[in-house]
Amino acid sequence: MLKPFLSSSFVSGTRLIQRPLYYTKRTMSTHSHLDDDCIFCKIIRGEIPSFKLVETDKCYSFVDIEPLSEGHSLIIPKYHAEFMHQLPDDYLTDILPIAKQIAKAAKFEQYNVLQNNGRLANQAVPHVHFHVIDKPNTSTGLGLTWKPLKTDMDSIKTRYEEIKRNL
Repeated sequence: MLKPFLSSSFVSGTRLIQRPLYYTKRTMSTHSHLDDDCIFCKIIRGEIPSFKLVETDKCYSFVDIEPLSEGHSLIIPKYHAEFMHQLPDDYLTDILPIAKQIAKAAKFEQYNVLQNNGRLANQAVPHVHFHVIDKPNTSTGLGLTWKPLKTDMDSIKTRYEEIKRNL
């Protein structure tokens, strides 16, 4: 039996509920939001084997079989959505606590937590997923090129005001 090393809290009515992040019970009947043809939905349903790490009522995590570094892991919501903004908020609540738990358990000293949305953003599987990728040296793990745009404060302020108005 797996023991949790941290717990997740949520409020139900006026009570604070504590629950462990490791679950042994699957509640597949509540996951009617899975796609028949999606590889990650098939992993969640147990149709495709995986190296499962942590499972909660809303998320499933496992070791990536095409890793960028040793221990590279994925966290997927048990709800099929291609883009993060399409995912109901309650399916996001366990993701960062699970990412933290994996990084600690794998003893990653430096690492990336990555989530891509769409093909242009390098999303290979059209199901929301988060990567936890160890960065042990300059050549292993995720490689990024950061190219800041040449802009000015007026342009930044205009975009800020638009975003702020839409929040």
